[in-house]
Amino acid sequence: MALEITDATFEEVVLKSAQPVLVDFWATWCGPCRMVGPIIEDLSNDYSGKAVVGKVDVDNNQEFAAKYGVRNIPTVLLFKDGEVVDKQVGVAPKATYAAKIDAVL
Repeated sequence: MALEITDATFEEVVLKSAQPVLVDFWATWCGPCRMVGPIIEDLSNDYSGKAVVGKVDVDNNQEFAAKYGVRNIPTVLLFKDGEVVDKQVGVAPKATYAAKIDAVL
């Protein structure tokens, strides 16, 4: 299951992670976000132990969405060593996200 990331846990979970971290910025009312949701869940299972896969609800956690310039959702950011190394805005197939994670493993 994808990790629920909040403003309170973002720094510890994402920025200080020894593994790459894929973060889905989403909201419950967002139709395209609901399409990406199952993909994010699959990736969290596929990359268990190799990468962290999590979700940030932008309605309840706005600090880091604003910090990273998330204007449209879904926006998926890939972090490595606390830095954004890749970005996907909008819906993409699972293979697109997997390729991004594979590139930094």
